[in-house]
Amino acid sequence: MIEKTLQKFGLKSKEIKVYLALLSFGPSSVRKISQESKVNRGTSYDILKKLIEIGLVSYYEKKSHQYFSPEDPAQMIDILEEREKNIIKTKKEILKTIPDLQLLYSKILQKPFVKYYEGYSGTKEILKDVLKTVSKLENKEYFVYSAESIRKYLYKTFKSFSEERIKKNINVKVIAIGKGGELRGKDERKWLDNTDENAPNYIIIYGNKIAFISIGQNDEPLGIIIEDKATSQMQRIIFGYLWGSIK
Repeated sequence: MIEKTLQKFGLKSKEIKVYLALLSFGPSSVRKISQESKVNRGTSYDILKKLIEIGLVSYYEKKSHQYFSPEDPAQMIDILEEREKNIIKTKKEILKTIPDLQLLYSKILQKPFVKYYEGYSGTKEILKDVLKTVSKLENKEYFVYSAESIRKYLYKTFKSFSEERIKKNINVKVIAIGKGGELRGKDERKWLDNTDENAPNYIIIYGNKIAFISIGQNDEPLGIIIEDKATSQMQRIIFGYLWGSIK
């Protein structure tokens, strides 16, 4: 219990050993602390210097020997409160800086921007990005091409996706390739008839982005997000034309 709490405070395993040894035996030399904590002398000395910087340990000299002494553990509360003040201060500074950082980021977005994702965790990140991006749009809607053979892979690690989408008042239009697919709410679906479905792909058009999800050789999903306004607009036009032509 003590070790876990000290880890949350920010101390690492060897730092905890040195600190607890010092608390147990009181003012001690590096040699004794090293023996009791079972951490080599050089590392113990470096750790003690760090604990001094944090404010958990102090030192003094006696007969030309250096001794280290623990501060009252209640000092940790003061340290945490100081950290909170620094975090609040840093947050305010970052808020002031964000417009300048976003200006730099916008220059990147003027070029096609590609991100790669692997595995089921990657698929979840893509779906989370869909919800996050579309929820900020004036027209909360996105478009999907959905192949039958890939649907079973999509929501394994995000089973509440549709519920989250509906909760955020997001609409979706789906062109289904192959059989299956169900309506969950705030969605429309059309099917491509007489299509030999042999391409396990899932394509999402949303905002200025297009996401592609396919199945790799290890039978796990692979994903790509392309962020490019012109490409997204073109894909949206093609989707709209195809959607209107399906009876």
